[in-house]
Amino acid sequence: MPKKKTAQKKKALWSGRFSTGVDAAVQKFSRSVQFDWRLYRQDIRGSIAHARMLRKIGVLTAGELRSIESGLKQIGKQIDAGKFKWDESLEDVHMNIESALTKLTPAGAKLHTARSRNDQVATDMRLWVKEQIGLMAGNVELLQKTLVVMGSKNMDVCIPGYTHLQRAQPVYLAHHLLAYVEMLERDKGRLADCYKRADVMPLGSGALAGTTIKLDRKFTANELDFAAISQNSLDAVSDRDFMVELAFACSMIMVHLSRLAEDLILWSSSEFDYIRIGDAYTTGSSLMPQKKNPDVAELVRGKSARVIGDVQSLLVLLKGLPMTYNRDLQEDKEQLFDAVDHTSDALVLTAEMLDQTQVKADKCAAAVADPLLFATDIADYFVNKGVAFRHAHEVVGKAVALAEQRKIGLDELTVKDWQELNPVADARIKGCFKLKTAMAKRSITGAPGTKPVRQQLLRWMDSLE
Repeated sequence: MPKKKTAQKKKALWSGRFSTGVDAAVQKFSRSVQFDWRLYRQDIRGSIAHARMLRKIGVLTAGELRSIESGLKQIGKQIDAGKFKWDESLEDVHMNIESALTKLTPAGAKLHTARSRNDQVATDMRLWVKEQIGLMAGNVELLQKTLVVMGSKNMDVCIPGYTHLQRAQPVYLAHHLLAYVEMLERDKGRLADCYKRADVMPLGSGALAGTTIKLDRKFTANELDFAAISQNSLDAVSDRDFMVELAFACSMIMVHLSRLAEDLILWSSSEFDYIRIGDAYTTGSSLMPQKKNPDVAELVRGKSARVIGDVQSLLVLLKGLPMTYNRDLQEDKEQLFDAVDHTSDALVLTAEMLDQTQVKADKCAAAVADPLLFATDIADYFVNKGVAFRHAHEVVGKAVALAEQRKIGLDELTVKDWQELNPVADARIKGCFKLKTAMAKRSITGAPGTKPVRQQLLRWMDSLE
């Protein structure tokens, strides 16, 4: 944004009620142009649509409409080029653009006919939210594709699956990555739901009670590509549900990214050593020359807290407001801008980081060779021989204790050892410790077995294309 101008005591553009200008300190405290200038494209687009509607109902002449459209487009180009001079004494983006327009054409004074900043900003925010949802959904899909590609490239790699951060059972790495693809798909669903509720045009609601001028709201809605128009003027100017919904969708995305980041941080540590994150997404230590820190992943994890805070701020802002518009609502934009900005950046950076992450297949193979990972498979073996699961569970538990007592691996127990624990055991129990066999047996839908994981990878490849 261009350099700020010193706040001066100045009458507002629309002033007629007051004999003096606003105090300079009040001006500084109340202005929002330092952040709502980001809505200039939406504001100009909404103003052009409103002007065209005013021409349709006879408020503007054809010449006046042409001069207003030309002036607004000229202002837009100036802002795009960074040449527009923002006047902070005019408080916000709306008044800055209207003031500049009236200097370009006398017809600019007619533009605000049957419109309030209350329904104007509500319209601008809905246009902005719809645009950002489209962009964010694209970023979510980018990350999904990256995860699927990473899984496909490492289809034969297995790792220990964990519960309570303790090794539990073997899973394909691809299956682990696809879990995040599923989470992100739900995030896309939340974004789509939010879009539906944002796709309602409030323009024409006025300050709170509409207008006596016979507007053609459907015409304006068509101009702005809104699917519907609001049905209650009081609700229309004060509704910020769609903003909270987008902020919440961002917070859920960030929670999912934070969980993924935590996995990457653990996997890149010396204790796990499953992956190597590319140098471009790590940093060194100012003191310890050997360090390679997963800073991008840590920052993604940390910024999730920030976005969660944005949602809470919006909810607290709204919870005690009376009908309809209150100036408190000026404080809604920075939180949403912040949530959207950081979520979008985190999605893109996580995808780029994963694209530059190498899987250490040998280290993963060593980890998944732990015979304790097959304890549940052995319990299933006994169940298939007619043993009740609770009894089978007890047998395997005793076998684990016996192996620990002897300081040997669970797979080193003899068939005789197993038979002493339960006589139904036979030589085939040794086959339970073969990874390929164990993974092939996990064949039901949703399982981390060889066949279902390959099917899921193909499904997602087709879906994301």
